[in-house]
Amino acid sequence: MSTNVLRTADGWWVVRGARAVRIATKAVTTAELLADRAAVGEAAVSDEAGIPVAGLVTLSPVTTPCRVVAQMVNYRSHARDSGFTGDIPATFFRKASGSVSGPGDSIVRPAHVKFLDYEIELGLVMGAPLPVGTVVEERDLPAYVAGLVITNDVSAREVQLTKTQFYESKSYPTFTPTGPHLALLEPDDFAHLSDLRLKLSVNGDPRQDRTLADMIVRPAQALTVLARFQTLDPGDLLLTGTPGGTALKAPSKAVEKIGALLPPAVKWKAFFKSQAKNPRYLRQGDVVTATIATPDGRIDLGEQRTPVADAN
Repeated sequence: MSTNVLRTADGWWVVRGARAVRIATKAVTTAELLADRAAVGEAAVSDEAGIPVAGLVTLSPVTTPCRVVAQMVNYRSHARDSGFTGDIPATFFRKASGSVSGPGDSIVRPAHVKFLDYEIELGLVMGAPLPVGTVVEERDLPAYVAGLVITNDVSAREVQLTKTQFYESKSYPTFTPTGPHLALLEPDDFAHLSDLRLKLSVNGDPRQDRTLADMIVRPAQALTVLARFQTLDPGDLLLTGTPGGTALKAPSKAVEKIGALLPPAVKWKAFFKSQAKNPRYLRQGDVVTATIATPDGRIDLGEQRTPVADAN
């Protein structure tokens, strides 16, 4: 069974039901905690009563600075929504680690962003170095991946589309809510990854709901492709793509063909004029709720609740 860990301003905690037991560790960073698994294990079996989880103000269990890498178009349902057909190769982009925020922190919409979108994603937290050239088989995953977290790849769509700029559009502060749980996995847990269900709602309205069975490029293959050019270290974070159901969807083929005939400025003006009628984009006062878990509770990454606020 996985062990769920929380981070607060004054330390690390193991979750045991509705209560949390402090981990006796000097670790400050996620990488340091992963190097002190003995302390995590001691807290997990301790006879201490602990304190109520509900009384803790949790931070992201992934500390920064770290590498934050993300996969794009990695669920079949999202590929359909985005207008992709045929084979879809593993493709990656980087996010600034300054975008990582806590599981209850507000998502802050910059003043120039009108089309703010959500993308629930399973985050892999590395537990060992992944050198360039590494080939990762399914059986090797426990040697490299220490645990899992909920992440939300928040996106400023007009920046992403008009500039074809993923790094900027997804890297503003608070654009990667992470946590609450860091689920540290045992080797047997990896056989249950396909059962994980990703669910996201906005103000209680279900938006995304898929299992990892919908995933195109699975974690072992993704790490192998990524390791062709990118080193990862303990505590680094890989976002593994989002299911369908985001606010942004590809236009119809007829509209796309017409748009291709227009100058870029005219095309994007027309596109975002139509998007302005879409009520699914995030607005001030919205609350985004995200969960990732297996049906039997063997792996449960907790519940992330992030309000949306406009920048001052």
